[in-house]
Amino acid sequence: MEKLHQFGSNRDCFCSSLHLSVADLLMASVQKTLVFDDVAKHNKIDDCWIIISGKVYDVTPFMDDHPGGGEVMRKATGKDATVDYSDVGHSAAANEMMQKYYVGEFDQSTIPEKRSYLSSTTDKIYNLKKSPQFMIKVLLVGIMAAALRLLAVSF
Repeated sequence: MEKLHQFGSNRDCFCSSLHLSVADLLMASVQKTLVFDDVAKHNKIDDCWIIISGKVYDVTPFMDDHPGGGEVMRKATGKDATVDYSDVGHSAAANEMMQKYYVGEFDQSTIPEKRSYLSSTTDKIYNLKKSPQFMIKVLLVGIMAAALRLLAVSF
């Protein structure tokens, strides 16, 4: 009788572990489909999701370890980064590594037709250097420096 009880106990353990495995498999087979607005919210160094080849990846844990730096990946948020990713020529190991960051599928139809990008402080400084007002100021400083030099030579 004791042997039967032990077998029943093992069978229950086996069935309950089998049940968990089936549940895990069912959960894994249900794919989450995300829309652009949901993915675009994750655009910070400490919360970074990117879209590559119709899939969404939460790369937040990898930000510090990325060879190009976390900022490179943060700049890939808010758009489909497939071209950016492909242009770099990532290794097969990098492609495999992406699987552990997989969040779900991406609904391509939710990408806005035209995106307005916020310019960074660097962009503003760069554009300021190209503006006519900046060029006028540079020319005035140059003229004033030349005039002072002529005055200094005259005395």
